[in-house]
Amino acid sequence: MIESRGCPINQGQIKLIDSIGELFNILDLNKNGELSRSELHGSARRLGWHWKQAPLLAVLDLLAVPRPISKNNFISYMTQISEDPQGPFGKVLLNAPYFSSSTASKKTDISEPKNGVVGKKILKKQQPEIHDPPNTEMISLLKRLTHLEVANTYRNFLKNEGLKKLKIKTHRAAVLVIDPQRSFTQGVWMRSIGAEGELQVKPIQLAFDTCARWLYKNSGRIETMFTRCPFPPGSYDWDDAFTGIIDGKQLYFIKPGNSVLSPSTNGFREWVQRFMDNGKNILVMAGCTLNSCVRKSSIETQRFFKDRKLQVVVDLSMSGARTANFMPSFLYGGSSAVESAVREMMGAKVWVADAIQWI
Repeated sequence: MIESRGCPINQGQIKLIDSIGELFNILDLNKNGELSRSELHGSARRLGWHWKQAPLLAVLDLLAVPRPISKNNFISYMTQISEDPQGPFGKVLLNAPYFSSSTASKKTDISEPKNGVVGKKILKKQQPEIHDPPNTEMISLLKRLTHLEVANTYRNFLKNEGLKKLKIKTHRAAVLVIDPQRSFTQGVWMRSIGAEGELQVKPIQLAFDTCARWLYKNSGRIETMFTRCPFPPGSYDWDDAFTGIIDGKQLYFIKPGNSVLSPSTNGFREWVQRFMDNGKNILVMAGCTLNSCVRKSSIETQRFFKDRKLQVVVDLSMSGARTANFMPSFLYGGSSAVESAVREMMGAKVWVADAIQWI
């Protein structure tokens, strides 16, 4: 047995550290002793990483956001992962940039818009403005993708539930965009649907396009954060709609399941507490998908922070689901999965809006 920094290390740990070091050397393509995000993703593709390695890819990508990972830090992170029962979703996430002392000591929030969503002045081309109400855009899409009856049923549902535009003051709110990733529109998630994948994800693509236009228009005005679900290389990236809009240094919360509250180490709770300490009491959620991740995350967040009087709002205009989930199903008593999700969220005291009017 030998000593390292005053702590004993056995032969098994030595072998582990050696194997981790070998993995680093493989991933470090330019052999400069640092692992950048581009090297990580390039190596992951070259090595054929897929679902099994997706959690590790997600964690290393997040840890490399502020700067490339040194070999010593890589060994430290991987050792933490190997020794933690929760693996990549355990205490290693406490090394994420928003947990650093320099970030936590700031008076501003962990995702200042100026360091996240880029400003208009550096965009190469202007995004289109929204001329029609977002609700009309989704209904028009449903008319093209499904029967007219489905579109009319959804429109009548929104009307009967009294879902309209909701006015929210910018200084009172923050926004969380859930999983705006390529996997849902071009990658493994879409392909898992089968031959109709491209047709099924069109409402999700519309939601992402609407999110991108909103981000472009509101850059620097409203604090915004994102989640990402672990996916294999090529599917983990931001959706193409956000090219030039989401900055390369944008932080995010890793969300391996349907709820943003899990794992507890992903930083989401701390972010909410921090913006509430700064006087905000509204969290607007949007993204993918409406009847699963958006539904689950909004309900659980509303319940978790009820004593702090946080109000969670879901913006339907920026939330999407697969086409089939807008269609009636016997699983929901003749309603659609989307309609059932909206009713469930409203029953949990989540405010659901056709769209948000920021004032």
